[in-house]
Amino acid sequence: MSPELQPFHLALPVTDLNAAEEFYCGLLACGKGRTASRWIDLNFFGHQVTLHLVDGSDGAAPVNPVDGDSVPARHFGVVLDMDDWQALATRLEDAGCEFLISPRVRFKGEVGEQATLFILDPCGNALEFKSFADRTKLFAS
Repeated sequence: MSPELQPFHLALPVTDLNAAEEFYCGLLACGKGRTASRWIDLNFFGHQVTLHLVDGSDGAAPVNPVDGDSVPARHFGVVLDMDDWQALATRLEDAGCEFLISPRVRFKGEVGEQATLFILDPCGNALEFKSFADRTKLFAS
């Protein structure tokens, strides 16, 4: 990893801009930036995510098997410190959030051991939040 991580930009299609804003700004506590009638910029854990209103959806993304789970092939998320990951998992559970993949530790005892959880936003975009007990293992093979 570089000494200073550069923010990424990601644009997501959403079919309900108001519901998506409530999810990202409310439940996930993302800051809201510039807006227009059909898009919203968000501060997604220091990265720029833009929600673009679309008139239709292309349906569910295919999945791949990963350590016993069916992981959506198209997803995004963020790697958090373990305490922040646990706090988010608890907040999502307390809010009654339906998990696509419930909070768990994947690859237990292996180099890539990680805490992970998957949720869907109100428009069907899959998000993964993960954490490593040893973040230096993020790119280890």
